[in-house]
Amino acid sequence: MWSLRRCLNTFAQDSLRKWIHHHVRDTIFALSSGHGKCGVAVIRTSGPSSQEALHLLTKWQALPPPRQVKLASILCPKSGELLDRGLVIWFSGPHSFTGEDCCEYHVHGGPAVVSGVLQALGSLEMLRPAEPGEFTKRAFQNGKLDLTEVEGLGDLIHAETEAQRRQALRQMSGELGQVYQRWSRQLMRALAHIEAFIDFSEDDNVEEGVLLAVDEVVEKLQKELEEHLGDNRRGERLRDGVQVVLTGATNAGKSSLLNVISQKPTAIVSAIPGTTRDVVEAALNIGGYPVILSDTAGLRDSEDPIEKEGVRRAKARVGEADVIVAVIDVSDGLLSREAPLAHLQNLFSSLQGDGHRSVVVALNKVDLLSQESIVGIKQLYQESGLPPVCLLSCHTGEGIGNFLRVLRDRLKAICGDPLQGAPTITQTRHRHHLTACHNALGRYSGHRQLDLVLSAEELRIAHRQLGAITGRVSTEEILDIIFSDFCIGK
Repeated sequence: MWSLRRCLNTFAQDSLRKWIHHHVRDTIFALSSGHGKCGVAVIRTSGPSSQEALHLLTKWQALPPPRQVKLASILCPKSGELLDRGLVIWFSGPHSFTGEDCCEYHVHGGPAVVSGVLQALGSLEMLRPAEPGEFTKRAFQNGKLDLTEVEGLGDLIHAETEAQRRQALRQMSGELGQVYQRWSRQLMRALAHIEAFIDFSEDDNVEEGVLLAVDEVVEKLQKELEEHLGDNRRGERLRDGVQVVLTGATNAGKSSLLNVISQKPTAIVSAIPGTTRDVVEAALNIGGYPVILSDTAGLRDSEDPIEKEGVRRAKARVGEADVIVAVIDVSDGLLSREAPLAHLQNLFSSLQGDGHRSVVVALNKVDLLSQESIVGIKQLYQESGLPPVCLLSCHTGEGIGNFLRVLRDRLKAICGDPLQGAPTITQTRHRHHLTACHNALGRYSGHRQLDLVLSAEELRIAHRQLGAITGRVSTEEILDIIFSDFCIGK
């Protein structure tokens, strides 16, 4: 009976925590739109005193209909001075973003107006300024959002590309959280069954075959977790940006290519070999995908200690890259030698390394070649089996459009379409908890024939890890399953 007793104790603690969250509440206020001059600014309140604050600022005797826009004179509650004429929207809890009574004041966006309304709200004793993220935190605590939806909302606010926006919207809509909650429910039911078997099997209240059903659930869930974890970090790359690294010999045109793509002089360009000593980064949007494009020091042997450190950093960054762009100067005579194809094949093999990285070869300075030479190079690599080979000139801009199309296709292959297929992992935090969950399920199988109590503990750990992702771990639900499935206590 020890496992059930522990569930009951935890249930009591959960109930007390929920009561505190719902009853001990301040009313908060904050500017919800951006700072600075604008046409309209939105100021929001949330909490039990939102209604009183609305009456004091508008002198309305009755609340307006929920979710309807009303024009109001917004007054200073102490002096009665007119602060602005704006729009007011009232949201009755729990039908609001936070799940509490909320009010929005849409006022003119001048700094003096915004400051005046904020000071008026701050003069009320029952209100206080909101802490960073507190409105969203209350939405989570009141069950309006789970943690994955909260993170999706944060990603949406910070999205800079179309693909990031699509992924964030999908996560904010709850698709990713629904996957984890479905797994959590399966684990919760399995845990409830094994807990019931431990506590009540001697009373013949638990059917035979319950443990075999639990084994099937665990095995199926392990396979689903393995498939989910084996996504090649698509969602995380899309959220954080794909690491694209320019590498090659000195004076191949890496810095020039960085400047052309970023459309500004990000890196210093010079005819002197070894100008770039450190890694130079630029955050870009290429075809709707976020890219961290890195220019690196030219690869060559040098006795200069600073340049040697630059080469070391360049090689380290290449090792971390998702996409490697090998920039080669076609005007240095390399491609007129006897075995240029073998040289590029060796280069590709050395850069690809473990086989999971994508490589694009950029043959730069084609403006210095004759048309006959360019045609010969294209024919040479047409059926070579090499990764995409792009002929371009950073000086004239020739071939840059084709290079960006090839790079965009590589980015799409790495990140995928965020609107297609199952939702992917977007946070390192998720991957950590999912891996811990998978490991716990593996240990369950090891303990299964030896000790049911240890097996149940591993299921509890696995369930807790999934709950840590969504922020929803409820002992009450486990108890509900125990009592509903097994008719215990009749």
